[in-house]
Amino acid sequence: MRKYFSFGIIVLMVLVLAACGEKSKEDVIKKLESNVEEMSGYKANASMSLNTGKESQSYKIDIAHKKKEYYRVVLKNEKDEEGSQVILRNDDGVFVLTPALNKSFKFQSDWPNNSSQPYLYQSLVKDVLNDSEAGFESTENYYVFKTKTNYQNNNNLPYQEIYFDKKTFTPALVKVLDKDSNSVVEVEFSNFELNPELADDTFEMEKNMTSGLLGVPVMADQETVETKDLTVLYPTETIGSELVETKEVEMENGKRVILTYEGEKNFTIVQERVDVYPTSASSPKTVSGEPVSLDFTMGALTDKSLEWTHNGVNYYLASEELTREEMIDVASSVAGQSEK
Repeated sequence: MRKYFSFGIIVLMVLVLAACGEKSKEDVIKKLESNVEEMSGYKANASMSLNTGKESQSYKIDIAHKKKEYYRVVLKNEKDEEGSQVILRNDDGVFVLTPALNKSFKFQSDWPNNSSQPYLYQSLVKDVLNDSEAGFESTENYYVFKTKTNYQNNNNLPYQEIYFDKKTFTPALVKVLDKDSNSVVEVEFSNFELNPELADDTFEMEKNMTSGLLGVPVMADQETVETKDLTVLYPTETIGSELVETKEVEMENGKRVILTYEGEKNFTIVQERVDVYPTSASSPKTVSGEPVSLDFTMGALTDKSLEWTHNGVNYYLASEELTREEMIDVASSVAGQSEK
């Protein structure tokens, strides 16, 4: 009798432990999906580090989202405060704002739905849902997924590891990996709040250009701006082409430099120091392209051009021959190379 009683206790204990045990991969995916579907929005703080083999870059990120299509992502570059930017999506479209320069781009774009975004909750969950072969691991504090990414303009970052907090099912850490499984981009969340109260003007363009949002510098006083010298920067990645001409054009507030490269694929880079764009806040430049990350700043990418601003200098890369991915590679290699 004791033998059967002991066996019954063991079976009961196994059943209890199974009921209280770790969630399966499918259970976690269902919970993530329901979280995203049921929430009204979220706000979060994170730090992002980029380790691309060049000088590492660090950003502080503040994220706000309100269903369905309202987003605000504030990117504060720790080494270039004036280059801090705001990615905004509202009823009027998708914008990239540089408040310190009064500069804004308006995109004909489906951002953020058309590509992986390592700092947006919905994008991370979408990548999990879209990868039926995603790896899954349960640690003491996190549910960890290894999934494929969807970077349309960058095939060098095919995977990511996403750490979801076990209690809240919100992201805690994201590691974007290269083909050798090295971590190239890391986003670490320090705060994540579901269903917050967000002010009505959180996603308004004018508010984000003029409010000194979250420590992002606003446009300078045009009467007190001192024009700085232009330090010409050269790309270290030239896709097999060589610099054949450097042309300087004197402008009202400095100079414009035009670099012409010829070889396997021809392209031109224009550089010009800009202090303030006087009318951009009310009349953003419309781009039929996508906002893309260049590691050190956000750029405006089209099929034939890529434009960005860094350290108060405007850069414009144009080519009939470079692919979008090659344009990003060339542009990303420009920062910091001042001697030729």
